[in-house]
Amino acid sequence: MTKQTRFGFLAAALLALATAGCVINVDADQVAIREEKQFKVSAGADVTLDTFDGSIRVESWDQPEVHVEIQKRGPDREIAEALEVRSSQDGNTIRVEAPSPKVMREFMGIGNYSSPSVSFVVRVPEDVKLTAITRDGSIVVERVNGVINLRSGDGSIRAEGTKGDVTVRTGDGSVTVVDADGRLSLETGDGSIRVGGRVQHLHAQTRDGSIVVEAEEGSAMKEDWDVSTGDGSITFRVPQDFSAEIDADSRDGRVRSDMAGLDGERRDDSRGTLRGRIGSGGHTLKLRSGDGSISLLNR
Repeated sequence: MTKQTRFGFLAAALLALATAGCVINVDADQVAIREEKQFKVSAGADVTLDTFDGSIRVESWDQPEVHVEIQKRGPDREIAEALEVRSSQDGNTIRVEAPSPKVMREFMGIGNYSSPSVSFVVRVPEDVKLTAITRDGSIVVERVNGVINLRSGDGSIRAEGTKGDVTVRTGDGSVTVVDADGRLSLETGDGSIRVGGRVQHLHAQTRDGSIVVEAEEGSAMKEDWDVSTGDGSITFRVPQDFSAEIDADSRDGRVRSDMAGLDGERRDDSRGTLRGRIGSGGHTLKLRSGDGSISLLNR
């Protein structure tokens, strides 16, 4: 099929699908089919988004509904149209899923490679229970409150302006959670971690990458915190009135602190350790680096 014939065929398909709410876009390498779905919900909706390959972006709005824009991409129209998207609603529970195709067709050309994917751009009410999963792709969540669970097999994850319990897992990619208010559990197999906000609990772990934590005013340890990297530095900055028992150790790096009021400090510079108390003590702030420096600072 020539390029002219292909574009003519796609133009006809676009006209035929217009009444079905589908839009087809064509660029040099891919065909993209866009569809939309809407679900009426009440407060506290349970929303699950799951795709075999593709990005997910979620942000809140002031409407009592979940709006999902689906972007199916493939090297040609046949493959893009064949990508399945399942959606269901059971009361206040919404699920939108793009399962892996039974036969994964790929397009190879001279200097070209394009594989199928299904991405989601979603608007939800501010207060929801959200689960977003992609096997290969990035995830971005903005201004969502509730229980938030984000997982990527290979891709960066960013959450901004969240309030509640946030769990993040990625096999390979950076993790950024900023302007947060609540409990955070963050893990990446390979990538940096950046945290900022009013943190009430923190578990942050990477095998290879730096970790930067900016705990803002209002952060408080209600249980032990655990921050560790196999290979990278840790920078931990807390408010002046923060209280904790400090337990910091780097196997191959220095540990330094300029925290005001550090009491009962014990060091072993040959191993890079620091033990001490700030404020009234209480729960343990455990910091571990296999190969990198650890810095504890006041805001």
